[in-house]
Amino acid sequence: MSKRILHIAEAPGGVERYLVTLLTKMKKYPEIEHILVCSPQFDKEKFRDLVKSVTVVDSMHNAISVADLKAVIQVRKAIKYYRPDIVYCHSSKAGAIGRIADVGIKNKLIYNAHGWSFNIKGVNPKKIKLYEIVEKMLAPMADKIVCISEYERRSALEHGISKENKLVVINNGIDFDEYKELHPKSKEELGIPEDAFVVGTIGRLTMQKAPDVFVKMAKVVKKKIPKTYFIMVGDDIGDGHFRCEIEKQIKDAGLDACFKITGWVDNPLDYMGVFDAATLLSRWEGFGLVLPEYMLMGKPIVATKADAIPYVVGDAGVLVDIDDYKQIAESVIKFFYDDKLRSQLIEREKERVNLFDAQRTGMEHYNLLKSLRAEST
Repeated sequence: MSKRILHIAEAPGGVERYLVTLLTKMKKYPEIEHILVCSPQFDKEKFRDLVKSVTVVDSMHNAISVADLKAVIQVRKAIKYYRPDIVYCHSSKAGAIGRIADVGIKNKLIYNAHGWSFNIKGVNPKKIKLYEIVEKMLAPMADKIVCISEYERRSALEHGISKENKLVVINNGIDFDEYKELHPKSKEELGIPEDAFVVGTIGRLTMQKAPDVFVKMAKVVKKKIPKTYFIMVGDDIGDGHFRCEIEKQIKDAGLDACFKITGWVDNPLDYMGVFDAATLLSRWEGFGLVLPEYMLMGKPIVATKADAIPYVVGDAGVLVDIDDYKQIAESVIKFFYDDKLRSQLIEREKERVNLFDAQRTGMEHYNLLKSLRAEST
C-alpha cells in the first residue's frame, strides 16, 4: 500500500506530542509517506526524521480571526502541491481549515478533533452551541472521523455530529519505548524530604485541570499526614496570572514549605518517579494521556469522573466526583495507610495500560488507511 498522507495541525502541545508518537510508530510502514502542514508554534525539529516535508502556515493561529481565510488559501495550495492520497486534520481549528481547504480536491479526508470543543466546561452556552453547529456542518466533508476514546465516539453520536459508520475509535497511545530513556529526578534534587509522602499531578495550570482543587485537597491531606509533600508539574499557558492565583492559594493555605510548582519542563515524566500518589482532577477531559503514563510507571491514581477519564482508568484507579476535594483527600489518605489497595491498583494498571500502547495506535491507523484505500479502488 503506497500512500501519501498530509497531516494538518495547528494546536501545539498535546496534538504535537500525539503526532510525534503516532508518526514514530508509523515508521514501521515505510510504504506510507507523511507530510506535515502546521502552524509556526510547532517545533519542526521534532519531525525531522518522521516526515518527508514540513510546510509552516504562518497565518494559522489558535484564535479565530480574519487570518483564517488566508490560512485556508495557504493550506489548499499545499494540498494541491503535495497531491496527497489522504488529508488528515488534527484538532477542531485545523479540522475546519483543512476540510474547507480540501473542498473539490480528489482525495480522502480523516478528521480527529482530539477532544470535542463542545464538551469544554465553563464556556458561554451560545459559544458551545456554535462549536456543535460548526462540527455538524463540516462532518460531511470527512470520510472518517477518528475518536480518541469510546467516550468521544458516544459524545459525537449524542450531539448528532455524524452517523455511526463514519466514526472510528482509536485510543490515544503512549510510546512504551520512550519510558526506557527517562532521567528520573530524585527527591534530593527537587528539595523534597527523603521520608515525604509525595502527592503529584502533571498538567497545565488551567481551570480544566483544576489546580485550585488540588490545593484544597492538599490542605486536608497535610492535616492528616504531616509529612506529605505536593508537586505540580507544569505551568499556565497565559501570562502567568493564573499561576499567581494558585501560588496565592498555596500561601493562604499555609503550604509554602511543602509545595512545589515546577513550571514548564521539557520532560515532565522525569518528575513522576517521586510520586507516591498521582492525580488528574480535570473538570473535562477528552482522554487524559497522563493516566496511562501513571499506569506504566506504577503510580496509584486518583482521578475525577470527568468525560473520558472513567473509560481510561477503568478499575485501575480511584474515581471521584469533579471538584470534590474532600473525597479526593480521603482517597489519597487511604493510599498512605492501605498498602494492599495500592498494590491491587498497580497490578490492575499493568494489564490496563496495554490498551493504550502507541504501537496499537499506529497499527489501527494503518488499518484505517488500508480501508480508505480499498474504498477508493
